[in-house]
Amino acid sequence: MSVIVIQTFELKQDKFPDGIKNLRLIQNFRNEHYDHRVELLSPISGEDHTYALVSTYEGLAEMELQNKKMFEDEEYKELVGEFFLENIVQGSMYTQLYRTMTGLSKESEKDKGKK
Repeated sequence: MSVIVIQTFELKQDKFPDGIKNLRLIQNFRNEHYDHRVELLSPISGEDHTYALVSTYEGLAEMELQNKKMFEDEEYKELVGEFFLENIVQGSMYTQLYRTMTGLSKESEKDKGKK
């Protein structure tokens, strides 16, 4: 069962180009160095400067393992530190965790037909 982490945040308007560059660096670094997938989402509607990072892990244990590795990595901590301190509006980050739901098994399909 996959775990999906969605982190939304507002970029500072005066730091917009730097924020986008930093986000792309974070995305590329994580995709190249860790066992999960990271996508960067830009707004189509709503708040103009609210962006999101979507990370997909193979489960909760994998998420914990990858996060441990990331925050022991000095190069990654430098990228993230710059992002948090210089490019986003303080207090604007919101994190949600989701897990994928399994499909119906063949047995469940049969049970449905009996009712």
